Amino acid sequence: MLSRRSRSQSGVVIGLIRRWLSTKTTVMSFGDGSQGALGLEGSPVGFGCDAYEPTPVPDLPPDVCRIAAGHYHSLAVTSQGHVWAWGRNNESQLGRREISQRESWSKPQRVEGLDTVMVRDAFASGVASAAVGDDGSLWVWGKSKRGQLGLGQNITEAVLPARVEALVGHEIVKVSLGWGHTLALTKSGKLFGWGYYADGRLGKISTLLEASPLDSVTQKVNSYRNSKSMIESAEKLVVEAIEKEKDMPIIWEPTLIEELGNVEVVDVACGLDHSLVLCRNGTLLSGGSNAYGQLGRVDEDLGLYPVDVDATAMSPIVIASGLGHSLAVGEGKDGSSVLTTWGWNGNHQLGREGPENVPGVVYGGLADEEPVSVCGGRVHSVAVTKNGEAWAWGCGRNGRLGLGSSADEAEPALIEHLEGSEVLQAAAGFDHSLVLVSD
Repeated sequence: MLSRRSRSQSGVVIGLIRRWLSTKTTVMSFGDGSQGALGLEGSPVGFGCDAYEPTPVPDLPPDVCRIAAGHYHSLAVTSQGHVWAWGRNNESQLGRREISQRESWSKPQRVEGLDTVMVRDAFASGVASAAVGDDGSLWVWGKSKRGQLGLGQNITEAVLPARVEALVGHEIVKVSLGWGHTLALTKSGKLFGWGYYADGRLGKISTLLEASPLDSVTQKVNSYRNSKSMIESAEKLVVEAIEKEKDMPIIWEPTLIEELGNVEVVDVACGLDHSLVLCRNGTLLSGGSNAYGQLGRVDEDLGLYPVDVDATAMSPIVIASGLGHSLAVGEGKDGSSVLTTWGWNGNHQLGREGPENVPGVVYGGLADEEPVSVCGGRVHSVAVTKNGEAWAWGCGRNGRLGLGSSADEAEPALIEHLEGSEVLQAAAGFDHSLVLVSD
């Protein structure tokens, strides 16, 4: 069963890290290998090939204690505080001085410029990466025209890690990155946001909230997806929206989300263009795009508002986001673990049937299990259970579910290839997945 809320999530994480420090670990990857995000250059699979079963990532230290998956790249943190990166590097998200040839992207290398930082966790998006030091400092690198780096007015690139000076004096414990926006949580429960703020994905951080031009056409595009005669019209709508987005509403430096000033935040999760915020009092908030029902609420006002979670059924403890879907692991009234999902379900990434725009419980193979964490990719999801198993569901294309095939799974399925190993953590990129196992 999950711990009662009085036992903080941070305490559980610290306990796990202490155990990992004395345990040999292996990072395994599976899914789309076209961008090198699998890190399998030195394996039989090789660069550019897909992996349909979890495959050990070679050339990594045996003491990895945290993993992260961006859209097309991957990160690993060791117990020595070092960060390793591999995958797509067009936007400098690997933290290497020299822009390497595509053929070398899949070879894990240490991120440069962090020699004086003892890193305790790392995070990633499509075009940027971030690391948090043991002193609570935040470091970012990559390239984002949407202000996602948080380094100041019109600063859009950092080839090597740069400290976010605006957050000096605040101890950061977690960062979550969307497509162009970022949320950072402090140890004291304060929440800072920056980057692209359309649709209220950063809350009421600006008095000039506005809808995203791209979001405004999403529903129309979706209505065209099954009509070949309307494809050109749909593409035209997207092009027009992109043109409108050139004048983007951006917050260039971390800004306190003041509407949350009276509550303590305990977890955050950014999807592509929406955000989830979990408060200490059990309230789960959402903001941003609701094109796929990923906000999970009837109230569609711009800003952060409560998700329509059935409080009589569960209390959220851990949250996660995919591209257009949302996930929450909580504690049922009987003390059992409960996984709920909502949002985009085009490839069964919710792992359940029923209304998609409101939270619903995932049963299937997880009905008798105890999920403790979950993550979402573009159109797939992965959960880790208390007994150290990994379950996956949704789109199976390129082997991203690790089940040995490209078939979709409508319900959670056990990744049997991992039997015999204890799964400590899972991370989902757009089309690939990582798991950290103890040997």
